[in-house]
Amino acid sequence: MLAESDGAAVPLTHRPNAAPAAQTVTTPVADRVPLPQKIGFGLGSFLDMWGHWLYQSLAFHVFNVFLGVAPGLISIVLFAKIAVDAVSDAMFGWLSDNARSRWGRRRPFILVGGVLAGIGLPLMFAVGRGWSDTEYFIFMLVSTCLYVPAMSCFNMPWNSLGTEMTPDYHERTRLMSVKNAIQKLPELAMFVAAQFTTLAFFNDASGKPDILLGAQVYTSILGGIMVLVSVAIFLLTRERYYESVVARSTQRVPFKDTLYRTLKNRPFRQMLGTMLTYNMATSMVGLLGYYATVYYVCGGNVVEATKWNSLMGTAGLVCGLLGISFAGAVARRWGKRNALMTVLVLGIVAFIGDWFFYNPQLPWLQLFASGGVAFVGAGFWTVYGSAMADVIDHDELDSHQRREGSFAACGSWISKVGLALGNGASGWVLMFTGFDAKLPVQGEQALFLIRVFLSGIPIAGLLVALYIVSRYFLTEQRMHEIRAALEARRGAV
Repeated sequence: MLAESDGAAVPLTHRPNAAPAAQTVTTPVADRVPLPQKIGFGLGSFLDMWGHWLYQSLAFHVFNVFLGVAPGLISIVLFAKIAVDAVSDAMFGWLSDNARSRWGRRRPFILVGGVLAGIGLPLMFAVGRGWSDTEYFIFMLVSTCLYVPAMSCFNMPWNSLGTEMTPDYHERTRLMSVKNAIQKLPELAMFVAAQFTTLAFFNDASGKPDILLGAQVYTSILGGIMVLVSVAIFLLTRERYYESVVARSTQRVPFKDTLYRTLKNRPFRQMLGTMLTYNMATSMVGLLGYYATVYYVCGGNVVEATKWNSLMGTAGLVCGLLGISFAGAVARRWGKRNALMTVLVLGIVAFIGDWFFYNPQLPWLQLFASGGVAFVGAGFWTVYGSAMADVIDHDELDSHQRREGSFAACGSWISKVGLALGNGASGWVLMFTGFDAKLPVQGEQALFLIRVFLSGIPIAGLLVALYIVSRYFLTEQRMHEIRAALEARRGAV
């Protein structure tokens, strides 16, 4: 006997909120993703990190600290970038869902978009010196809006590919674990970016760091790597569902489904709510951590602060790898919902610790601040990515379509809204503290408020995320039932 409880038939004996028992997990050989394919997919994190986040990481460092552009103007640019990103993501998610080619429906977009993104990255810092704030603002706005579609062309098909590489509940977590482990390398490159721009090699005639020149050189190097990585992803990865499910179907996904029908899926809304609150809470204060290091811990010494920033990146690399292993182990033993709840609780503890870890007398404590946040973030995104693949199976049971691109695009749109709000508010939050970039040493009130917001805002957001994820009902048992129903209908993949 069956009952309708989540948009698909569920046995009445199933209790969706019951905690799964601890168990030993064995994945069938046929469901495993070969290591070269896992690595190939994971290499996409180089483009995802640098193409999406490097500019935001360096924007205030280059345009505010070095060129003196008002932080509010930079925040407007970052808000506009993410808003345009949301629109282009929807377009390329829809296009890749409906594409058919001898190379699949994802890989051609990954290759073309990745190459264009690598070429375009250094052009975003191709500005002159002595421009007015208005001239810098216009250049930043136009260049970012032109760059966004190239990244969408890569990122939507790449994200979609990750959710269709295996039908196994736990192999999906292993895939995301490998991907996020590889991601630590481009993350480290982002942490050392600011220090690279202050190397003595780039000093001007007066002996001061030429941060703009350093950024131009650095992004040129990373852009070249992005081009090579795009080719490697195209050659190494395969689209498991394409031949057996997608290519045989004559149905096309309507563009309106990119947002409207995907949001009707209840577990998808639960995952989106968790991600949205997490993104907003952390993005609003990401900027504050940098300024806490520069002006509170290092007393305004930018060169010294960038050295600590690089060390914090190394700490984040190590702790992030530990976080991936920890979250993966919890997910395999007690389920993905419990794993997400665990890392969110640890995140609250980590941001409480930030109040104590940013300490001018003990600057090395900053390593624990970045390490704790990296541990939580790596664990969160590992389990979140795996859970999203489960959501798409849940949707296929109802829609009879594989719409990974639509879900990736809709998820990206909601994510960008959260990031746009968070990043758009970050500069204004900084201004609210009384921070003044023209002052070499900041006032006590400004530093105090920076520290208060750095801890308080994320804690509030993570508490909301914790409540939302506690309602998530796609347990391992339910996913086994969904897979059995799908394979009975359209065969195994």
